[in-house]
Amino acid sequence: HETEPLGTAGPLALAREHLAADGTPFFVLNSDVICEYALDDLANFHRAHGKEGTIVVTQVDEPSKYGVVVSNEAGQIQQFVEKPQVFVGNKINAGIYIFNTAILDRIELKPTSIEKDIFPKMAADDQLFSKVLDGFWMDIGQPKDFLAGTSLYINSLQQRHPEMLRQGDDVDGGVIVHESATIGPNCRLGPHVVVGPNCVVEEGVRLSRVTLFDGARVGAHSAVFNSLVGWKSTIGKWARVEGTSVIGEDVQIKDELYVNGGIILPHKSIKENIPEPKIVM
Repeated sequence: HETEPLGTAGPLALAREHLAADGTPFFVLNSDVICEYALDDLANFHRAHGKEGTIVVTQVDEPSKYGVVVSNEAGQIQQFVEKPQVFVGNKINAGIYIFNTAILDRIELKPTSIEKDIFPKMAADDQLFSKVLDGFWMDIGQPKDFLAGTSLYINSLQQRHPEMLRQGDDVDGGVIVHESATIGPNCRLGPHVVVGPNCVVEEGVRLSRVTLFDGARVGAHSAVFNSLVGWKSTIGKWARVEGTSVIGEDVQIKDELYVNGGIILPHKSIKENIPEPKIVM
């Protein structure tokens, strides 16, 4: 494991003995991305061109906000352009890669950026290709983006695997409920709700654009909108939580409280309203 931050490439050098053990290509995935992971298709494309690496790219409407990946028709990457002011392309790095073990010879065990230090050299050596991602993609590193990404994922499930979504009179749009969760009577769930393992949603609760993490509980007749409720946290009865609130792990929100845009760190007990966005430390 890292004893100091090694950037986005250094950890590959740290894990060299594991990644190079059998000489086969390996995947590297950014953990703050949600999409449809067509990894078999990516692996087949990578083997077909035979070069050191493949980057998955996704199309965006405003490429000037990003670093753009410029490739030829075959997918071979020609250059990277950071936040271009004139149009050079509309494909950006989606944070999903597959590499041959030869890339490890390019990376030293020190803080290194794979995007800035390694990829341009691979492209200059004609060793790097891109593959365009089909379907949705979202960077979910911020709470509002996590909620938006969850909506994209649920929309995809509605089209591709509707059997994975909850059906019933209490559903208003796409809803995922883990089999170990408990939903009380007279609730209204959706759209775009995820109820995780071991969660309890008591009677008469309203949830919309919400993710409940493992072991969360929402008390009777409460309403939660556009928010994340962390592991083993409890929202009391007749409470209202909204405004992209983020409830950390093991937080207790007492009955009949209002939380609007609260960012509440773990292991807190909330006993008064939070009417305006604030961080509770």
